[in-house]
Amino acid sequence: MSLPPDRLDRFARHIVLPEVGGAGQVALSQAHVVLVGCGGIGSPALQYLAGAGVGRLTLVDDDVVDASNLQRQTVFTPADIGRSKAVVAAEWIRRFDPALDARAVEGRIGGGIPAARVLEGATLVLDGCDNFATRLLVSDTCVALGVPLTTAAIGRFQGQVANFAGHLPDQPCYRCFVGDAFDAEDCDTCAADGVLGAMVGMIGTFAAMQAIRVILNGKTALGDPQWGKLHLIDGLTPSLRTLRIAKDPECRGCGS
Repeated sequence: MSLPPDRLDRFARHIVLPEVGGAGQVALSQAHVVLVGCGGIGSPALQYLAGAGVGRLTLVDDDVVDASNLQRQTVFTPADIGRSKAVVAAEWIRRFDPALDARAVEGRIGGGIPAARVLEGATLVLDGCDNFATRLLVSDTCVALGVPLTTAAIGRFQGQVANFAGHLPDQPCYRCFVGDAFDAEDCDTCAADGVLGAMVGMIGTFAAMQAIRVILNGKTALGDPQWGKLHLIDGLTPSLRTLRIAKDPECRGCGS
């Protein structure tokens, strides 16, 4: 597959990178990313995935835009308050690049929306949602469907991003990392603990970068998916350190 002249112009700065090149840009244009959560992490992530030319984006969110979101959720404006985040985010993508296929799913995975129906056929799922119950359901479904998962989370000035491929025999899943204790609705929230908008942007764009690594896996020099490597970002220091998550053979998400 070759790219038409207008797309070659748009992505020229990608194509001249030896680590991406024409083959990498074609792979991005053919990719389908399901983004779970269009809030603080999802907003910058979807902007840079769209900017990278990811051909199809499915946006899942059950929330509406609130005035307090505008401090960090960069696709929304005051005119969007009260509207569906997924719908507004899809509209943003269509305005930004009409060549991309953007689909809004208004609702919560597991809360009336079957996970497999939304995630099946995706090249990658990027999860930036705000509760463990959904995160673990998404992880388990990705393992069952054989879909790679990029997961990102933030609390105050600390963030974490990782790529998981629990469907592969030697790789951990997200449940290997957090265990079973978090299959619950409760978790820390930005409303209770606070969060710096720029820090959310850092984690969201880092997640987009890691997602691009997965999409380019096996196609370009940038395509090292770094499976099971948890990147911990401290915004106060600032610093970044990386831990390797071991596969749990007893994990009920991906274990034997």
